[in-house]
Amino acid sequence: MTSLRQPYAELSGPALQHLRAIKKLLEDSPLGRNLVELVYLRVSQRNGCAFCLDMHARALRSGGESPVRLDTLAGWHLSPHFTAREKAALAWAESLTDIASSQADDAAYQPLLTHFSAQEICDLTMAIASMNALNRLAIAMRQ
Repeated sequence: MTSLRQPYAELSGPALQHLRAIKKLLEDSPLGRNLVELVYLRVSQRNGCAFCLDMHARALRSGGESPVRLDTLAGWHLSPHFTAREKAALAWAESLTDIASSQADDAAYQPLLTHFSAQEICDLTMAIASMNALNRLAIAMRQ
């Protein structure tokens, strides 16, 4: 394993605490902890953040998530194990994670309007953005 490039938790502790506070706040939002953790795990899969993959998969398991849903999350598009609401959230998560190519297109946004309130869409977007930020820190600093 590569050692940390910089001990960012020590050097940028207050900023990291704020990112983690956003993450915690959103886990307790009306979106529900399970949906937020699924989104965190999918974003971390797309970004290839091994540290976050382990952490969010464990959180989902301890929260009672079924193994078949964890095993099929990468193929959620075709899986019958996810609801339309979850699929809308996962599509938005992928679109924002790959924003350079997707430009957060309307095809990914429109389904949100059927399944989420305006506040939930904003909270979901914030959850996706914060997880992308945390992934980038962990990957960049080789956590």
